[in-house]
This record gives sequence, structure tokens and C-alpha cells, in this order.
Amino acid sequence: MPETVQRGIDEAARAIAEAQTLIITSGAGMGVDSGLPDFRGPQGFWKAYPMYENLGLGFTDAANPLHFRQDPPFGWGFYGHRTELYRRTIPHQGFELLRHWISSRGLEAFVVTSNVDGQFQKAGFDESRILEVHGSIHHLQCTAPCEERIWPNEEDFQIDLKSMRSRTLPHCRCGLVARPNILMFADSSWVSGRTDTQQRRLEAFIEGQRGARQVVLEMGAGTSVPTIRWMSEQLSKVSSSSLVRINPRENEVPPGQIRLPLRALDALDRIDRAMARL
Repeated sequence: MPETVQRGIDEAARAIAEAQTLIITSGAGMGVDSGLPDFRGPQGFWKAYPMYENLGLGFTDAANPLHFRQDPPFGWGFYGHRTELYRRTIPHQGFELLRHWISSRGLEAFVVTSNVDGQFQKAGFDESRILEVHGSIHHLQCTAPCEERIWPNEEDFQIDLKSMRSRTLPHCRCGLVARPNILMFADSSWVSGRTDTQQRRLEAFIEGQRGARQVVLEMGAGTSVPTIRWMSEQLSKVSSSSLVRINPRENEVPPGQIRLPLRALDALDRIDRAMARL
């Protein structure tokens, strides 16, 4: 391992070992080690979904709320497939390492993620301490929407992989087709109430931890949708905070912060071993 990477691992281990508060922030790269696809660029998306390359559609085209109004089976082809994929996916060991640090060290912790896959909840993290900034595929809302109601996604989806169309569709009680409670591209109909509640919980958490030694641990958050990177940097400006940015490619950090050019699971495993040596 290059000396500079090992130095970063050791710095991250010391920061977490001395912390009282841990804010975990994550983007799509957090799920790669669980076998989830990386949508980085058109080639990454088409590698995961070659059927869309045949249709000449990229990620932003597939993740468009207009499909749910104009062609619901096609809209749910993409999101129904992802729903079933996320339900099958087992969170990688890095999630358990994070939970172990929190419990064994008595850390106050909160998760902020742009992922809609529900993997943190599946791994056993406290639902009341998770902010899903782009919503969740495991919840539904009306396409219109006719009201602000959000409810669990309990539909079983059957997808024709050639046409990427769903044979089954969830519906709102008003009779319209339901859509995922996810903030999509050019989305003016997302019902943000669930995420707004999570945001208020984060704000209360931060206020309650004011003055505590804090580490912001960011994993797999890229620059193409920079929401998590921006939030990580804002959160790390809180007094006594350190930012640890884990990303194999886009890992630049503000002066004085820690960068680790590694994948999430690899970095967490190395940090765990470094903490054991302290």
C-alpha cells in the first residue's frame, strides 16, 4: 500500500477512535461492494442495463417521472427491476463494521445517503437516524400527486427484460398509477414529506451534538450528482469535525481533511484494522 494511503488510513482511524459523533454520508459507490451496479457515465449504466443501450436511453432518460404519466409500464420497468434487485441484495460487511464501531465505542451516529436502496435499514441501522435525501424506492406516492400520502412499496414486479416494461403496476387509492417516492430528474411532483421529516431529525441531531468531537465519514459519493459531497463538506465545517472522503476516483478534499482513494469496503476494513492497533 502506498505510504500516503496508509497515512490516510491511520489518520482516519485516530479520528474515529477519538470521536464522540459519527455522521456517515454515502453515495452510489457504497453499494458497489454489495454487487449493486455503478451508473457512472452512459457506459456504466448500459453495462448494468444493456437493454437500454438498445433503446438509446441513458440513466437520466430512464429515471424520468414523465414515464409514469405517459407510459407507466415502461416507467416501472426500470424502477420495478431495481426494487426487486434491492430486495435481493445483502449489505456488504462494511455496514456491519460501521455498526460495530457505533455500538462498541458508544458513538452517537446519523446516516445521510443519496441512495434509494434502503440498504442501511436492511443492515440494521436506526430508521430514525437516516436521511434519504433523494427518497426511497421502498415507498410509493401518487403520480399526480392527488395528496401528500406516502406508503410502503409492497408490489411484486414482473419485468419483461427485452422491452423493459412491467407486467404489474401499483396504484394510488385515487385510481391513478403510483410511482416511487424518489426525487427523479426534472421532477416537479415528488412528495418530499418523508425526507423533510428525516431532515428535521438530522438538524435536531446536529444541534444536540454541538461541541462534540465529530467525524463525517463519506463513502462513494461522486461529483456528477454532488449532493452528498456538498453536505459532507458543510457538515464537516461544524467545530471539531473531520471529513474522511472514501472514493477510488473523485477523492479531492478541502485542506486539512482526509482522502482515501479506495472502495468503501476496502477502506472500512483497513480503518478497522488500524483502530485495533491503537
